[in-house]
Amino acid sequence: MPHFHIEYSANLESLVDMAQLCEAVRAKAATIDTFPMAGIRVRATRVDHVAIANGNPKHGFVDLSVRLREGRPHDVKRDAITQIFAVLTDFMAPTMETLSVALSAEMRDIDADLSPKFGNIRDHLEDHA
Repeated sequence: MPHFHIEYSANLESLVDMAQLCEAVRAKAATIDTFPMAGIRVRATRVDHVAIANGNPKHGFVDLSVRLREGRPHDVKRDAITQIFAVLTDFMAPTMETLSVALSAEMRDIDADLSPKFGNIRDHLEDHA
């Protein structure tokens, strides 16, 4: 189960198709062995109240948080977050040509002992991968 949570400043709402960004992250994550496809969940949350840099309300941000079960080697996780961050930066490049936007990403481990899971998504996948 990798969870991808995108937080973004409200001033990007009309400029960036967040549903497409979610799909772009999902599609890339599905190609990376580190992220089991059946567990991928990508969501975006608009943040209405922000204060950035010098306080200019034209500044925006997109922050991508990735949580996944512990146990993967550091270099594997670094490669995975690098690939996902490239999707974010490429997707945001057109917007960043005309608007000041800060991009960030972070990957962190979830302690499996403290994070119970249950679901039947795998039962509904065509190939039961």
